[in-house]
Amino acid sequence: MIRIQEILDLVAAHNHEANLELIQKAYVFAAAAHVGQTRLSGEPYLSHPLAVAHRLAEMGFDEATIAAGLLHDTVEDTKATIEEIDEQFGEEVADIVDGVTKISLIPFESKEEAQAENIRKMILAMSHDMRVLMVKLADRAHNMSTLDFQKPHKQKRIAQETMDIYAPLANRLGLHRIKQQLEDLSFKYLRPDLYGQITKWLDDNQVVERHIIDKVVTRLEDLLKSNGIHGTVYGRIKHKYSIYKKMQHLSLTLDEMHDIMAFRVLVADIKDCYAVLGLVHSQWKPVHGRFKDYISMPKANGYQSLHTTVIGPEGERIEIQIRTEEMHRQAEHGVASHWLYKEKGRVNPKDLEQFSWLREIFERQRDEADSKEFMLSLRLDLFKDEVYVYTPHGDVKELPEGATPLDFAFHIHTKVGHHCAGAKVNGKLVPLGTPLKNGDTVEIVTDSSRNPNRDWLKMVKTAKARSRIQHYLRTEERAHALALGRDMLEKEGRKVSLNVARAVKEGQMAIVAQDMNFDSVDDLTAAVGYAHLTPRKILNKLYAVLHPGEQTPAAQAAEAAPAKEKEPDKPRTEGVGISGVDGVLMRFAKCCNPVPGDPIIGYISRGMGVSVHRQDCPNVANMEPERLLSVHWNGEEDKPYEARIYILCRNERGVLAQVAQILAKDGVNITTLTTKPLVDGRSDMDITVEVRNVAQLYQLIDELRKLPPILEVIRASDGE
Repeated sequence: MIRIQEILDLVAAHNHEANLELIQKAYVFAAAAHVGQTRLSGEPYLSHPLAVAHRLAEMGFDEATIAAGLLHDTVEDTKATIEEIDEQFGEEVADIVDGVTKISLIPFESKEEAQAENIRKMILAMSHDMRVLMVKLADRAHNMSTLDFQKPHKQKRIAQETMDIYAPLANRLGLHRIKQQLEDLSFKYLRPDLYGQITKWLDDNQVVERHIIDKVVTRLEDLLKSNGIHGTVYGRIKHKYSIYKKMQHLSLTLDEMHDIMAFRVLVADIKDCYAVLGLVHSQWKPVHGRFKDYISMPKANGYQSLHTTVIGPEGERIEIQIRTEEMHRQAEHGVASHWLYKEKGRVNPKDLEQFSWLREIFERQRDEADSKEFMLSLRLDLFKDEVYVYTPHGDVKELPEGATPLDFAFHIHTKVGHHCAGAKVNGKLVPLGTPLKNGDTVEIVTDSSRNPNRDWLKMVKTAKARSRIQHYLRTEERAHALALGRDMLEKEGRKVSLNVARAVKEGQMAIVAQDMNFDSVDDLTAAVGYAHLTPRKILNKLYAVLHPGEQTPAAQAAEAAPAKEKEPDKPRTEGVGISGVDGVLMRFAKCCNPVPGDPIIGYISRGMGVSVHRQDCPNVANMEPERLLSVHWNGEEDKPYEARIYILCRNERGVLAQVAQILAKDGVNITTLTTKPLVDGRSDMDITVEVRNVAQLYQLIDELRKLPPILEVIRASDGE
């Protein structure tokens, strides 16, 4: 178990003026609070907060963060309260402990929507002080190192959560060491078979690998010395998860893997970095397309280095990273380097550039329509490779791989994105959906009359652009729904002698809105435009407010409407309902013809109510997600529902009669039937039938398949 003195020594080495008494006091408090508690490994529970605090001290964090690391489990797992922490250690420490406690209490469920909402809460907890995330990452790193003592199902759940959330967060903050540790340990429990294979393969080949590493290190050291460059050279095997990812990406077996060794050259200044690069390329042949200059174009987390891959002395590919000592500190410690190598004065985590993307997520999450949309945005932010492009003035901008000029426009400013009318890449006009490449210079052409449209969502790759476009579209669609709803209410009102505009002005519609549980008249009116409510239902309520106790003309009109206004081909939807909503205009989609028993989904059409589709309808995939809603069958299966059947058969005499006989036996009515002979002696039939439910439909299909001339029978949709 780590001793408190080791932590104090580390802190003192980084900062001679550190308040060691605060850390010592936190240790005494944590030891008393956790007395008698043990971990699953059998160790005293105190070993965990000590390990967390030690990791934070190694990373160079301030005394408040390290004290919070010692205390981070006291509120959750002991009788200690956040008020006690505040009283004894101050508001700064208490806020960090409180944030970590809130994250720990979040139940990360497997359902995507529940997990998205919980991650939303986690971002909120971290947003007040980013050191909350630092303590949580150190906590997770130690918990992962002791995961062997958990039950297998918990191992997999915790490992997946770590791979999905915490490892990407560590990467975005430049915490390279923690990121690698979290990935390797998660990989161990998520794919133990492959983890074991890679471990064994590395063990079996370590003699050869060590020989090559020593040879390359010696050659590089000689190269530096002979050219008068002072530097240090290191060689290592890449971590196991990165080897696995490379195998997957390139579809290689372990024996085909040759690019698993990495070398690092640390020099004094940037000039020497480029000098070493030239020497390396003169010594060994570089691999085309494998050079990256992160010095002139740093990553968003502050990482700087030159990366090149060359063909080594024995014909193997080797990766060489070249950077200064200062860049190396940033690469190893990421955002923590601001504390570890700070000058006099305190570090304000709110001012750090590396946290700007996380603050942007926090700001943006309030605009996301739902949890799934937020989860998509988060994944776009966390899981991405970078592309570096230039503005016309030479400023470098980082975007995710595959980003387009439209993403670039929104990255510059929301208004530039909204009014983006065209783009020039390297001086040439290109479509807005063109993927950008490293080194491109991008110029945006704007037009104040241009505004986002839904097709733009197909062109963008960044969460920021997607969020801004969707926010604009939602605002525009609400304005459209409001105007449409107002027009529909006024037209229907005139039919029954109700002046809706006057009722709005004089406040009667506000009473109706309140009675129907809407926050405002505008919300009620927009619900009509979105087809959530029928105008007649609202007018009935309005008439009751204006003329208490009288029979409503609107109700009379509603009774007379079926005979007067019914459209002859309007499909029935009496058997379908929407939870918590009544009176919605609904119709069955002709593209897939759902019948009772089919899994179904509703789609809000502009001004045409809700269309009901089968969930597996091909058209659903191309629909606007925010317009989809859950619908259900009400259990009324005694009415006929149309369904299409496609039959492929041999072109024999009497086959149609056999099909008709089966349909008649099952009491199934035919509404349309077309047949078409094919050139190869076969025919096809396209039949629309009326059935009570999906069970009857598939029973009919099974019976038809048993007929000797029938080759295939499938349920069809439009376009099939």
